[in-house]
Amino acid sequence: MNFCFRATGSTLRLSVIVSAVVFTLLPLCTATAAQEDLQHQQCRVEPAEYKGWHAQALSNHWLQLIVVPQNGGRLMQVTFAGHPYLFVNPKLAGQYLPPTPGKWFNYGGDKLWLLPEGNDDEQHWVGDSDLLDDGPFSFRKISEGKQCEIELTGPADPQTGIQFVRTIRLDADSPRIRFHAVMKNVTGHTLEWSMQSVSQYNTGNAPPGDPSTGAGFNHDFWTFTPANPASSYLDRYHVRFGPAQNPAVGVKADGLFTVHYVHMAAELWLDSTDGWLAVVDGASKYAMVERFEYDQSKPYPGKASVIFWTNGPEMRLSKDGVPSLSSDADATPTYLEAELNSPMCRLHPGESCEFDTDWLPTRSGSEFHGVKDAGIVLRPLQCVLAENGKVRLSGSFGVFSSGHLAAHFYDEHGSPLGTVRLADVDPAEPVVLDAQVVPPGEPARVSLHVEDDHGVDYGTLQEVLVAAPQDAR
Repeated sequence: MNFCFRATGSTLRLSVIVSAVVFTLLPLCTATAAQEDLQHQQCRVEPAEYKGWHAQALSNHWLQLIVVPQNGGRLMQVTFAGHPYLFVNPKLAGQYLPPTPGKWFNYGGDKLWLLPEGNDDEQHWVGDSDLLDDGPFSFRKISEGKQCEIELTGPADPQTGIQFVRTIRLDADSPRIRFHAVMKNVTGHTLEWSMQSVSQYNTGNAPPGDPSTGAGFNHDFWTFTPANPASSYLDRYHVRFGPAQNPAVGVKADGLFTVHYVHMAAELWLDSTDGWLAVVDGASKYAMVERFEYDQSKPYPGKASVIFWTNGPEMRLSKDGVPSLSSDADATPTYLEAELNSPMCRLHPGESCEFDTDWLPTRSGSEFHGVKDAGIVLRPLQCVLAENGKVRLSGSFGVFSSGHLAAHFYDEHGSPLGTVRLADVDPAEPVVLDAQVVPPGEPARVSLHVEDDHGVDYGTLQEVLVAAPQDAR
């Protein structure tokens, strides 16, 4: 309870009494404010109980990450501003099942896998319950405070010859999550593998009463990644599994490959080179952007840098050629996998390769128009010159960092005219911009940035030409 208030006494006696109380409590108020500010600036790593598991929690002002080291080193849940992103299998909650050949235990969450998959030879990973997927990982806290970092080290797998080490980092002043994965050859011969980040997003029903709520799954759940204009795949993506004619997937006119989740099994491969994918929940208005660095100098498994899997019943043909949907129990859960692949790594004995990815949670809306340095574009930026000499700036965005919006103006020759500060922003809140400002000089172009109060520029949200009123209609 805080006792900070202002004296408004109507008599001298009352004023003196209240003043005395205020001065007495002033150190307490100052200390309380300082403690709250310190907590806001801290990141913590601490043991936690989660759905029956003994877990470790990383948390800051925006986020809580739940890691279950014993279950294959999984990041089991990510909660941002109260919103949980990942699928957690309720049938296996709190359980640990040791590696069992020929089985597969899908706990949910996020993990590391290997590619290529298959059972053709020893250069393919079967992908069932083995040490890589279900073996216990050791846990080590590296730091906390201004920066939280943990290390998860898996067992050496004699079948594939691989050992995984993964660090997860969360800063106190940002909702950005950083992953650093290491794949080490623990054999005495040369190996070649790709490591894969596999994230299972919850596509269950939208909140009750939401018009998108349907039978069994969220009907307003989407993923996006830029399709490669020079793709090696027909239609700029490859259907690895599922129906070739799938109205829920395709490349839009703006070049974004889109998956609209439906409860049907499908695996979709893309040789995307832009280095990002976005998962957008239109029902809850939350989004997650996963970033990676594409390496044009190295081959990718099957040429794919990004893979999406929509879980659901599989289309099958009977011996008589009659199609039907499977009733396999594994098809029941509603989730979508977003998978990022590293390039193929050729490793001599004792050598390692690395794979860095970032997650950036933010808010979304009913539209999506791409990922920029500082956030996502929900409704594109417009800048219109008014008759009174002001310009009207409008648009909506989700941002990756807290700070403020700054409009950078340029003349017709590209020379900077000046900057106008617009509004404070926070990743936990959608940004809806509708402002009229007096621009410096005669602007021809404007670039919208997110900056903090110390002058750090987090990059561009969008850049557009200044339009005359008739051009904006």
